[in-house]
Amino acid sequence: MSASTHSVDGERLWRTLGELAEIGATPAGGVARVALTDEDLAGRERFVAWARELGCSVHVDQMGNLFARREGTDPDRAPVVIGSHLDSQPTGGRYDGAYGVMVGLEILRVLAEGDVATAAPIEVVSWTNEEGARFPPAMIGSGVYAGAFSLDEGLAAPGVDGTTLGAELVRIGYDGPEPCGQPDGAGRRPIGHYIEPHIEQGPILEAAGVTLGTVTGVQGIRWYDVTIEGQSAHAGSTPMEHRSDAMVSAALLVCEADAIARRRAPEGRATVGTLATGTGSRNTVAGTVELTIDLRHPDAVELASMHDELLAFAASERFGGGPGNAPAGLPPKPAISQIWYSPPIVFDPAVVEAVRAGSAAAGFEAVDITSGAGHDACYVSQVAPTGMLFIPCADGLSHNEAESILPEHATAGAQATLNAVLSLAG
Repeated sequence: MSASTHSVDGERLWRTLGELAEIGATPAGGVARVALTDEDLAGRERFVAWARELGCSVHVDQMGNLFARREGTDPDRAPVVIGSHLDSQPTGGRYDGAYGVMVGLEILRVLAEGDVATAAPIEVVSWTNEEGARFPPAMIGSGVYAGAFSLDEGLAAPGVDGTTLGAELVRIGYDGPEPCGQPDGAGRRPIGHYIEPHIEQGPILEAAGVTLGTVTGVQGIRWYDVTIEGQSAHAGSTPMEHRSDAMVSAALLVCEADAIARRRAPEGRATVGTLATGTGSRNTVAGTVELTIDLRHPDAVELASMHDELLAFAASERFGGGPGNAPAGLPPKPAISQIWYSPPIVFDPAVVEAVRAGSAAAGFEAVDITSGAGHDACYVSQVAPTGMLFIPCADGLSHNEAESILPEHATAGAQATLNAVLSLAG
């Protein structure tokens, strides 16, 4: 691919990212635009206003997935779609997700300014509830689109605050009229090709001094909810051999999850992101502990082995059966429930090559990289040719208010994406 005759406006892109970051801004410099909150609504409305200023039509499906469309010259061509998500973690960064949507917006602006005609339509999408922070699991909007979840499952997703996803869509006015995906594809908005520009959320590109990464795939993810039921008891008067201490079980399980991943270094990942006791106190043996486990690996077989090892350890003789085994002094057995599985993804070779060539046309040699994080592109790849592009983030830090990128990296990623889109769209 030769150098593009159309160029993004890096200063405008950076300014737009800053304006979006004012919505839900936190004192520490990040954002809190948790899915379907009033802040998320304000972010959506700002994006809609920008898209309509360019003459784009706006479409919302039953899951609140938001599409801005610029028509092409060939009515038979499915659109080239760029996007990501606008929702954030409760204390999230400015660029996770938002970068991909704003790159798509910048591309629409470039095409409008140059009166560029593409054969295929161009769409920019913001998927609903990518983060899963309020309505677990993650990526429900794109998951329903791709048929991984039914519409009823998506709308019924319970919020951590006692709400449901469907009710909150109604509350903010984004329970759209257009059909979302079904397992047989009925009613699904067509996608010809999908590109998701994103910050890396890891340290690899920055450590290598590389500006762009061509994402060839995404590692697999398994999420678990764990409940441990022991027996509350007095910290001073209950001998160790008479305890059924749920916290000891939790500590053993946390250490084993860590060991499972370390046995598969450097690809394995294990994270215990939350841990909570019941009505605990300083001088009471913990009766109940709940925690979450996140296992990841780019190889499906290895990830399955990690799953098996985790369950085998929880069922082992390291644990008793609960309060009834208190005299034995064994900590209670954990009850582990897998709540989500996203298999490893290999992206479409044609889209991967378009991203690689688009980077070269922008003057950068992109390195191939596997994503350590899940993205909406995972689900979209099940129903449409898909690829991703990464730019570095400072210290690999993301899901954090200190998340930071460089303007020149943001511009480079946008230019590479524009080049790839023009190639795919004709």
